[in-house]
Amino acid sequence: MMEAQMRTRAIVFTFLAFFWLSGTLVADGQQDAFAIVGIVRDAQGQEVANASVRLQPQGENRAEEHTTDATGRFQFSELKPGLYVLSASTAEKHSNDVSVRGTGGATQGVELTLIETSKAAAGSDQSTSGKAAEMEFSDVPNFTVAAVTDWTAAGGHGSDAVLRTSEALTRDTLRLKSDSKGNAATQHDVVTEQRLREALKKAPRDFKTNQELGRFYLNAEQYAQAVTSLLTAYESEPANADNEYALALALARSGSSEKAHEHLARLLAKGDEPDWQRLSGEVDEKLGDPLGAVRAFERAAKEDPSEENYFAWGTELLQHRAIWQAKEVFEAGVKAHPHSVRLLTALGTALFSAALYDDAAQALCEASDLDSKDVEPYLFMGEVEIASPNPLPCIETKLERFEQQEPTNALANYYYAMAYWKQHGKSSDVETTRRVEALLTKAVEDDPKCSSAYLQLGVIQASQFDFQKASEFYRKSIEADPQSTEAHFRLGVAYDRLGQKDKAAAEFRLHDSLEKQKAAAVNRQRREVKQFLVLAGGAEDKAAKP
Repeated sequence: MMEAQMRTRAIVFTFLAFFWLSGTLVADGQQDAFAIVGIVRDAQGQEVANASVRLQPQGENRAEEHTTDATGRFQFSELKPGLYVLSASTAEKHSNDVSVRGTGGATQGVELTLIETSKAAAGSDQSTSGKAAEMEFSDVPNFTVAAVTDWTAAGGHGSDAVLRTSEALTRDTLRLKSDSKGNAATQHDVVTEQRLREALKKAPRDFKTNQELGRFYLNAEQYAQAVTSLLTAYESEPANADNEYALALALARSGSSEKAHEHLARLLAKGDEPDWQRLSGEVDEKLGDPLGAVRAFERAAKEDPSEENYFAWGTELLQHRAIWQAKEVFEAGVKAHPHSVRLLTALGTALFSAALYDDAAQALCEASDLDSKDVEPYLFMGEVEIASPNPLPCIETKLERFEQQEPTNALANYYYAMAYWKQHGKSSDVETTRRVEALLTKAVEDDPKCSSAYLQLGVIQASQFDFQKASEFYRKSIEADPQSTEAHFRLGVAYDRLGQKDKAAAEFRLHDSLEKQKAAAVNRQRREVKQFLVLAGGAEDKAAKP
């Protein structure tokens, strides 16, 4: 049955491909839907392959994106009648926006021409509809976050799997904010704490001693203790701004965001220190005010273009799906701080989210070269390589270095295996298969919970028609991660090929149930995200000024 279905699908795909190549749209019987077919060319009239084509319903925040084929062609089908905005882009160029009105059963033909980004931006009608156009890079990023809106129908690049990877990488990028590693207390630290506590016994309300002990605990990431000492110091000298900032920081880190906000408001009424603004941005985000947060981060970065401030501003934009603006901020940050691993890593995430896959790979490879011992860029590039539609430059060699540096790291082996396999076109020749299989086997030996490696070992066995052994690997993948929908689906296919129909049906039911649960969880997460609405090209927002 499964083989018959696959043959039927192959016939259908061949049928559709024939009409696509001949320029004829196959009617799908849905009279109320329409389609858009088109081609992307450069200024010289040459077809542009692998360009990102974005289609957005007029007045809505959701968008759909496809990539042009080798002949520069693209297609959007099963669209509801209405007005749409269409545009195309590559790493360096962007088309002007084109409005397309579709009616039921019709097919609209469109030709998009790529020109330099700055020219395209000048020719486009920018609005607060939620579309963040790519802007010409400058030393001072020039845009205004005008408002926020619910992001309940997220548009993605290529597929929902790619979009989910983008969202996961964004969350990982936010985690890069914390560079401190919580070192264990040294003997010197113990002596310092004892000295300060002895001093407090003699003068419990002494400002200097309480402030010094509070900063000691703050540096040691013992935030509750820091709050106690710094609050005592504040009560002694409420006008001391340095101590009040330290108190606000300790409160924010300990989870008391509202109290931290109160102290920061008092501080910002007196002045506009960049550190105060950056902390204010962090607190505003925690309190559910992303608009206040991004404006605070922007002011901090413009007053003090430090690595920390660029990173805070860029990640706030990225978190709220202002992807092109985040890219611009990170580019400015990298230009100012070319040796920052985390700025380059964050830039890689923004580029991937913008479907600039080759550029994302280049940024991550450069980040890994800055500090080859830092594992973060390798972890990012591993996910980017897996999710990207095509093999990416430089990544395989960097992941090989990662595997050689950390031969017992399961993820190093897994990511290198996947990159090697992808770079070789998922070939099933003996040498490629042997190499990939050895790396994946090493991964599960190093970490028996590496579900993804078990899954890929099963894929290899299935490609060799050994469905019995494939099913064994799929079961191990599920043991390591019971929520792996792909493992359940592939196990169902293996059972079907082995003639175990009941087991196959059970796995398919599990797959469908888990997919629904995951989709619901993703939708909940997306509903919680407020998307920034951005004005490009220097629109002045008075509210953004201190």
